[in-house]
Amino acid sequence: MIRLALVRHAKSDWGDPQLPDHDRPLNDRGERDAPHMAGVFLDHGFRPDVIISSTALRARTTAEAFAAELRLAIDLDPLLYGASARTLLERAAASGAHSVVLVAHDPGLTELAETLSGGRITHMPTCAVATFRWDEDDWAVIDAIEPAEWTFHSPH
Repeated sequence: MIRLALVRHAKSDWGDPQLPDHDRPLNDRGERDAPHMAGVFLDHGFRPDVIISSTALRARTTAEAFAAELRLAIDLDPLLYGASARTLLERAAASGAHSVVLVAHDPGLTELAETLSGGRITHMPTCAVATFRWDEDDWAVIDAIEPAEWTFHSPH
């Protein structure tokens, strides 16, 4: 069985226009939403083998909230910053794990969630979580078949 959770980073702070995009922190709402959504995620019973996060500060901070709830370390992957849907799926598969959480960015996350949900998830707002489960054990086929189940949760 393969399980994949897509987590868009929580709301970031745009207060300093001089700050590089990669270094933007979470704003107050993001600081509240990340632990809240990590708790929602945990309540729904998804137990990942690995959390893989973009190296961007806002994604790393979001991943830290999930890691604290799940008691897992975070694997930082620079390829997740600005990644396409295809790259996101490839990075999950490359992890070698059967249950993966990806913490990354739009538009790639929305594109991947839309593809995997058969068009039913059309937007991943900040700190949204989409989970997918397939009864297959091969990452190579999951984007070609419908998941056995999927969920979508948003903080707002």
